[in-house]
Amino acid sequence: MPFHDREFMSGTRGTMAVDWEERIDVARMREERKERALERMRDAGLGSMLLVSDPNIRYVTGLAMTGGSGADHYSLLLEDGAVVHWDTADHASNQRYNCPWLNDIRYACPGLGNVPRASGRDSARSFLLRKMAETVVDALDEYDLRSEPMGIDVDHGGLHAAFESQGVDLRPDDCAAVMADARKTKTEDEIECLRQVAAVCEAGFQAIAEGAKPGRRESEVWGDAVRELWRHGATVHGGYLTSGPNTWPKHQANTTDRLIRPGDLVYADFYNIGYLGYRSCYYRTFSVGEPTDAQTEAYETARDNLYDVLEEIEPGKTTAEVAAAFPDMEGEHADWYGADEHWQLTTNHWAHGLGLQLYEVPLIWRGISPDHPVEIEEGMTMAVETQEPAERQGVRVEEMVVVREDGVELLSQWPVEEMTVVDH
Repeated sequence: MPFHDREFMSGTRGTMAVDWEERIDVARMREERKERALERMRDAGLGSMLLVSDPNIRYVTGLAMTGGSGADHYSLLLEDGAVVHWDTADHASNQRYNCPWLNDIRYACPGLGNVPRASGRDSARSFLLRKMAETVVDALDEYDLRSEPMGIDVDHGGLHAAFESQGVDLRPDDCAAVMADARKTKTEDEIECLRQVAAVCEAGFQAIAEGAKPGRRESEVWGDAVRELWRHGATVHGGYLTSGPNTWPKHQANTTDRLIRPGDLVYADFYNIGYLGYRSCYYRTFSVGEPTDAQTEAYETARDNLYDVLEEIEPGKTTAEVAAAFPDMEGEHADWYGADEHWQLTTNHWAHGLGLQLYEVPLIWRGISPDHPVEIEEGMTMAVETQEPAERQGVRVEEMVVVREDGVELLSQWPVEEMTVVDH
């Protein structure tokens, strides 16, 4: 299938707010996301949904949660579209001033995560869970929704028991299905966020192309790239850079202090770079000096494997049909790994959904897709990735795309036809 050709002037237009052209409309994006979740919640017969997962909270409220500290923030979406949000004292106080689209913000009780874990007492943990549940039940009573089914997006037996002891009809499976369905296709503003984060990643690639010289450490070059990402308004939640023998098999998601040398391949993994919360997954491989024949051949194999898959992605096809375009066990170099089945080769060749987190629906992978297919839909956004060994090193390439009616649109634009050469 041919690739989607964007309309004139469609694409990233800058990271700042202006009044003289339309860019990302954040208010519209917040409202459209909430309406999607609300419509599906009503269809599922739920009167409310308690959201504890940071990406789900952001999807419905627009709040940029810091994460990492457990359930010291949570949101309740109600059937009339109202939202009750609980947060720490400082955060809640700021949100009351800075987030006028939310008009019911309360102080949270951290029933999950680091606070109860650090308390050192089972009695304290029980108190925090009970109090957290009570804050939500009080809101259900105030909004006359106590008797209606409530979805919940966290699987925690203790919290579930705390709600059930107060007569709440919990529906965790329904909530998971509602949020997955709401988030699996993206609005145009969400797509523009992903297009923008791809552009920011390309600023990082440029820093690597200019700085990956012999004698510089991986960590120095990665630092240059990260500085560029932050400079352009991104948040850096992950990613790494490796070189030489650290590129095959790929290193343990760590940038090291290894010195880059002539003849090295340098692999940059911009995953979990965020712009307005929307996460990238975007790989490129660089050659320090002209690549060898083996390196060029490996790169061409990885690139061709990638584009063979991209050409199969279209609405109406299943993930099983698309996954068949990925390399078979021989192409996966399964013998090298000592692997017998595709499920043992996680992350080597696959495509995964992109959005407010990695990973989202769909997942296209020989490890599960043939037996558990999902239909590809217009508006899905995903990253497609492949890799290939080159003697004692390796290459990886990845594109970020959105599914359009007439083929995928490439959100990523760093040159891919040939490997980028770093002169020195």
